[in-house]
Amino acid sequence: MKIMIINGPNLDKLGKREPEIYGNKTLRDIMKDMVEYGKFLGADITWTQTNFEGEIIDLINSGDADGYVLNAGAYTHYSYAIRDSIKACEVPVVEVHISNVYAREEFRSKSVLSAVCLGTISGFGIDSYRLGIQALVYHNEED
Repeated sequence: MKIMIINGPNLDKLGKREPEIYGNKTLRDIMKDMVEYGKFLGADITWTQTNFEGEIIDLINSGDADGYVLNAGAYTHYSYAIRDSIKACEVPVVEVHISNVYAREEFRSKSVLSAVCLGTISGFGIDSYRLGIQALVYHNEED
Protein backbone atom coordinates (compact mmCIF):
# COMPACT_ATOMS: atom_id res chain seq x y z
CA MET A 1 0.00 0.00 0.00
CA LYS A 2 1.27 3.46 -0.93
CA ILE A 3 0.51 6.18 1.61
CA MET A 4 1.42 9.83 1.17
CA ILE A 5 1.67 12.07 4.22
CA ILE A 6 0.87 15.66 3.31
CA ASN A 7 1.93 18.34 5.78
CA GLY A 8 0.53 21.83 5.40
CA PRO A 9 1.58 25.32 6.37
CA ASN A 10 4.14 25.98 9.09
CA LEU A 11 4.75 22.31 9.81
CA ASP A 12 8.25 22.89 8.47
CA LYS A 13 8.75 24.85 11.72
CA LEU A 14 8.29 21.80 13.95
CA GLY A 15 11.01 21.55 16.56
CA LYS A 16 11.20 25.35 16.78
CA ARG A 17 7.59 26.55 16.80
CA GLU A 18 5.83 26.21 20.15
CA PRO A 19 7.70 23.10 21.35
CA GLU A 20 5.44 22.99 24.43
CA ILE A 21 2.58 22.14 22.04
CA TYR A 22 4.27 20.41 19.10
CA GLY A 23 7.37 18.88 20.70
CA ASN A 24 11.06 19.21 19.89
CA LYS A 25 11.36 16.89 16.89
CA THR A 26 11.73 18.36 13.42
CA LEU A 27 9.35 17.40 10.65
CA ARG A 28 12.17 15.55 8.90
CA ASP A 29 12.82 13.46 12.04
CA ILE A 30 9.12 12.73 12.50
CA MET A 31 8.67 11.71 8.87
CA LYS A 32 11.78 9.49 9.00
CA ASP A 33 10.09 7.66 11.89
CA MET A 34 6.85 7.40 9.89
CA VAL A 35 8.63 5.89 6.87
CA GLU A 36 10.11 3.24 9.17
CA TYR A 37 6.75 2.65 10.84
CA GLY A 38 5.14 2.22 7.44
CA LYS A 39 7.70 -0.45 6.55
CA PHE A 40 6.79 -2.27 9.76
CA LEU A 41 3.14 -2.30 8.64
CA GLY A 42 4.00 -3.20 5.05
CA ALA A 43 3.20 0.27 3.67
CA ASP A 44 5.34 2.45 1.43
CA ILE A 45 5.30 5.94 2.95
CA THR A 46 6.19 9.11 1.08
CA TRP A 47 5.79 12.57 2.52
CA THR A 48 5.86 16.23 1.64
CA GLN A 49 5.35 19.61 3.23
CA THR A 50 4.01 22.73 1.59
CA ASN A 51 2.79 26.12 2.69
CA PHE A 52 0.64 26.42 -0.44
CA GLU A 53 -3.04 25.43 -0.57
CA GLY A 54 -3.01 24.71 -4.31
CA GLU A 55 -0.11 22.31 -3.94
CA ILE A 56 -2.04 20.32 -1.33
CA ILE A 57 -4.99 20.13 -3.73
CA ASP A 58 -2.71 19.01 -6.59
CA LEU A 59 -1.20 16.28 -4.41
CA ILE A 60 -4.61 14.95 -3.37
CA ASN A 61 -5.87 15.10 -6.95
CA SER A 62 -2.76 13.35 -8.30
CA GLY A 63 -3.92 9.90 -7.29
CA ASP A 64 -0.30 8.98 -6.53
CA ALA A 65 -1.24 7.05 -3.39
CA ASP A 66 -3.67 4.46 -2.08
CA GLY A 67 -4.42 6.78 0.83
CA TYR A 68 -3.38 10.09 2.35
CA VAL A 69 -2.57 11.18 5.87
CA LEU A 70 -3.22 14.92 5.89
CA ASN A 71 -2.14 17.46 8.46
CA ALA A 72 -3.52 20.54 6.73
CA GLY A 73 -2.48 22.90 9.52
CA ALA A 74 -4.52 26.09 9.55
CA TYR A 75 -6.17 25.16 6.23
CA THR A 76 -8.16 22.65 8.28
CA HIS A 77 -10.37 25.44 9.55
CA TYR A 78 -11.32 27.20 6.34
CA SER A 79 -10.16 25.58 3.09
CA TYR A 80 -13.25 24.56 1.21
CA ALA A 81 -11.01 24.03 -1.82
CA ILE A 82 -9.06 21.29 -0.02
CA ARG A 83 -12.38 19.90 1.27
CA ASP A 84 -13.68 19.65 -2.30
CA SER A 85 -10.54 17.84 -3.47
CA ILE A 86 -10.84 15.34 -0.62
CA LYS A 87 -14.52 14.79 -1.38
CA ALA A 88 -13.71 14.11 -5.04
CA CYS A 89 -10.74 11.89 -4.17
CA GLU A 90 -11.23 8.21 -4.84
CA VAL A 91 -8.94 7.05 -2.02
CA PRO A 92 -9.29 7.52 1.75
CA VAL A 93 -7.88 10.55 3.53
CA VAL A 94 -7.21 10.62 7.27
CA GLU A 95 -7.00 14.05 8.90
CA VAL A 96 -4.39 14.28 11.66
CA HIS A 97 -3.30 16.91 14.16
CA ILE A 98 -0.39 16.74 16.58
CA SER A 99 -2.13 18.82 19.24
CA ASN A 100 -5.61 18.39 20.65
CA VAL A 101 -7.29 21.07 18.56
CA TYR A 102 -10.37 20.93 20.81
CA ALA A 103 -8.35 22.00 23.86
CA ARG A 104 -6.92 25.08 22.16
CA GLU A 105 -8.36 28.29 20.72
CA GLU A 106 -12.02 28.01 19.74
CA PHE A 107 -11.38 28.52 16.00
CA ARG A 108 -9.19 25.40 15.96
CA SER A 109 -12.08 23.16 17.03
CA LYS A 110 -13.86 23.66 13.69
CA SER A 111 -12.67 21.53 10.79
CA VAL A 112 -14.20 21.90 7.36
CA LEU A 113 -12.30 18.75 6.30
CA SER A 114 -13.41 16.17 8.88
CA ALA A 115 -16.78 15.37 7.32
CA VAL A 116 -15.18 14.27 4.03
CA CYS A 117 -12.29 12.31 5.57
CA LEU A 118 -12.23 8.65 6.58
CA GLY A 119 -11.54 9.88 10.12
CA THR A 120 -9.79 12.46 12.24
CA ILE A 121 -7.03 11.87 14.79
CA SER A 122 -6.04 14.69 17.12
CA GLY A 123 -4.02 15.21 20.24
CA PHE A 124 -1.64 12.26 20.34
CA GLY A 125 1.50 14.15 19.39
CA ILE A 126 3.47 12.51 16.63
CA ASP A 127 1.59 9.29 17.34
CA SER A 128 -1.31 10.96 15.53
CA TYR A 129 0.60 10.24 12.32
CA ARG A 130 1.17 6.59 13.34
CA LEU A 131 -2.52 6.18 14.09
CA GLY A 132 -3.40 7.73 10.73
CA ILE A 133 -1.10 5.28 8.92
CA GLN A 134 -2.61 2.38 10.88
CA ALA A 135 -6.13 3.50 10.02
CA LEU A 136 -5.34 3.51 6.29
CA VAL A 137 -3.57 0.14 6.38
CA TYR A 138 -6.37 -1.53 8.31
CA HIS A 139 -9.05 0.15 6.20
CA ASN A 140 -7.31 -1.15 3.07
CA GLU A 141 -7.25 -4.70 4.51
CA GLU A 142 -11.03 -4.55 5.02
CA ASP A 143 -11.67 -3.72 1.35
